[in-house]
Amino acid sequence: MGSYLDEAFQGDIRRRKEIGNLFDDTRHGDKAQKMITAYEKWLGESVELSVLRLLGLFDRPAALESIAALRAAPAIPGLTDMLQNLKVREWQQSLAKLRRIKLLGAASSNDPNTLHAHPLVREHFKQQLKLERPAAWREGNKRLYEYLKSTAKESPDTMEEMLPLFAAISHGCAAGEHPEALDEIYWRRIQRQDSYYNWNELRAFGADLAALSGFFETPWQEPVAGLKDSDKAFVLLDAGCDLRALGELREAAQPIQVALEMFIGLEDWENAAIAAENCCELYITIGDLRQALWFAQHGVELADRSNAETEQRDNRTTLANALYQVGRESEAAAYFDEVEELQHRQQPAYPFLYWLSGFQYCDLLLGRQRIKEVKERVARMLVEWPQRNKPLLYHALDNLSLGRAWLLDARAHRTGFTQAAEFLELALDGLRQARQIDYLPLALLARAELHRFTRDYSRAERDLAEALRIAKRGGMGLHLADYHLESARLHLAQGNKDKSREHWKTAKGMIERMGYHRRDNEVNELAEQLG
Repeated sequence: MGSYLDEAFQGDIRRRKEIGNLFDDTRHGDKAQKMITAYEKWLGESVELSVLRLLGLFDRPAALESIAALRAAPAIPGLTDMLQNLKVREWQQSLAKLRRIKLLGAASSNDPNTLHAHPLVREHFKQQLKLERPAAWREGNKRLYEYLKSTAKESPDTMEEMLPLFAAISHGCAAGEHPEALDEIYWRRIQRQDSYYNWNELRAFGADLAALSGFFETPWQEPVAGLKDSDKAFVLLDAGCDLRALGELREAAQPIQVALEMFIGLEDWENAAIAAENCCELYITIGDLRQALWFAQHGVELADRSNAETEQRDNRTTLANALYQVGRESEAAAYFDEVEELQHRQQPAYPFLYWLSGFQYCDLLLGRQRIKEVKERVARMLVEWPQRNKPLLYHALDNLSLGRAWLLDARAHRTGFTQAAEFLELALDGLRQARQIDYLPLALLARAELHRFTRDYSRAERDLAEALRIAKRGGMGLHLADYHLESARLHLAQGNKDKSREHWKTAKGMIERMGYHRRDNEVNELAEQLG
């Protein structure tokens, strides 16, 4: 698999779920296929061959409890006929034989209740079952689905407890149980409905995306035919949000936009507004600000049609943020003030915008040098307001706002760098734990700026290098422009005007092309400093 990822996907391990068949790797696949087929003929119709076929149902090491559920009566025709009524000694002898010929991995002292096989072995028998024994393939997966969903914790609290439910979805989809797996397992037990437990608490975006892949004919474009249209739109939107969180912005755009059109067609205005909001935020980070502004305005219209108060507020702050990025600061501030007043009327306990809306408003306030106000706002959000249900991401963004506020203070008064460093460290740690890759460059760039002011140039370069890797891989144009601006400042601080001028030219060109006019003054200030 490593060789195939290296050649097909430039070594990107996050794309391992896109591999349809490991035997497509022509350098190794053909040889492995011939070897396994030869063993298969040599074994003949036997208990050992039946065990290997069972392993074709798994995309992971197989727990003996799951194997026992498959072996239980009644037999699955074409799959477990020869495994009925086996004595323990006969079963163990068959496993020992498979281990001697290396088709099963050695028994693990750390995990004795699991059967390990090479992925190519599992892949061979998976393809064989699907093509030659489709009824056995469906029935085997259905039995695993029923077993896992009945034995898993009803509402798992940890990732370890959640794994059986993710596996249940995989088997349920393979058995054709798509609607039930989506409603009963993914929506009700993994996400806990509107609380989105997996997203907000566990932050397991990769596992979430892998589970959602079972609901697609072609990831992430064509949902399976067995889903109703509202569910198709739902899985498209959720998959797009997972991709965005994982930093795959270009890939996330299509499913979210298709979901938006489907929700509009269904006259589901609330979910359409949510999709439009995600499209706007996505295109802001990509750096297509004209498109982002269009989606923001469209989102406000859809939210108003929905009569959903939360979406009416959220889409207006999303529009305010888009206006701020294109340099229309006064309009943006007016929208933020309007929404904050609206929120205070609807939620008297919360006088300030909070969570993502609060972070976006603080971003504008910091741009206006209203440092004291930001400190007071975020301090109240962190200390006074109930934090029990606050997702980890928003804790991190609050710390980022405070870190940037203290950094601006330190720049002006040459004191306060310690506080800035503490809050920026908390922000970075929080964003890493939240696994929200598209926000991570914001904190890295802020800390690089701090290191530049404290003349810790090597650390500044390390933070900038990490921000560059993330932004380039994810196609995050806005972060790339900010990277070049900060790199220009760093090289200028080190006395390297030529390097600084190169970065400045790149940043200036990107900012002009994207319409990222929020940065115009910074570009002009750098131009003056460079002469």
